[in-house]
Amino acid sequence: MNSPHKSLAWRRNVRRLSRISIFIGFDPRRCYKNITGIPYFLRAWISYGRRRTDHRFRVRIPDLFPILDERGEAAGIAGGHYFHQDLWAARKIYQHRPEWHTDVGSRIDGFIAHLLPFVPVTVIDVRPIASTVAGLSFIQDDATMLRNFADRSVESISSLHAAEHFGLGRYSDPIDPDACFRFMSALQRVLAPNGKLYFSVPIGRERVDFNAHRVFAPATILSAFSQTKLLSFSYVDDDGNLHEDANPMSLPELEYGCGLFEFTNVTPKTA
Repeated sequence: MNSPHKSLAWRRNVRRLSRISIFIGFDPRRCYKNITGIPYFLRAWISYGRRRTDHRFRVRIPDLFPILDERGEAAGIAGGHYFHQDLWAARKIYQHRPEWHTDVGSRIDGFIAHLLPFVPVTVIDVRPIASTVAGLSFIQDDATMLRNFADRSVESISSLHAAEHFGLGRYSDPIDPDACFRFMSALQRVLAPNGKLYFSVPIGRERVDFNAHRVFAPATILSAFSQTKLLSFSYVDDDGNLHEDANPMSLPELEYGCGLFEFTNVTPKTA
């Protein structure tokens, strides 16, 4: 039986090879599925031609559009970092029901779409957005310092799978090795008393996979958010499974998991 250490080493090697292949424009998994799917495609094409009775839908060679890598796939992906973190945070925000929510860098077509049916959202991102959607306001800015927000002014704020990218230049942001920690300090600065902060980043073997992202130890995140109180912690493991209400200091060894942190500001309001 393989040890956990050997299993993690194998996953690391697979991830490295996959990165190299995709970097040079070659996806080995998709290539294999496309090649092995050709015989099925040809049989399906012939069968369709024999069975077709409606002349409007005759198959013409210029209109061929072969999709060969989706046969046998599941109906969708109900797992992994983004699926679980988006539902985790959306459910908590729905339960809390703020009048307005602020987000930094999370996916518009995932998490933000979950929120808009029940709460207006202001999104801050260094990248532009061209869409106009009811309930969504947008600020294009480097959010490292959250300059647009006063101290202790935001009652509900999130940043899901974003902080790990700060300062690496991946999204044309300035190179700054400490940007992610400046951002975490800014989140604490703007969080209102009794406000809620929903935060996720990759967790596991601590490192920077330049220039894609950083991976943090949970203890590093808790130390960076020392001015807040941790309300709950959940995580997604290397296999994409969610573990709710876990102890962040007693996790199995992870290579690339996702930590889900819910914080609050317990400092009292000033008179």
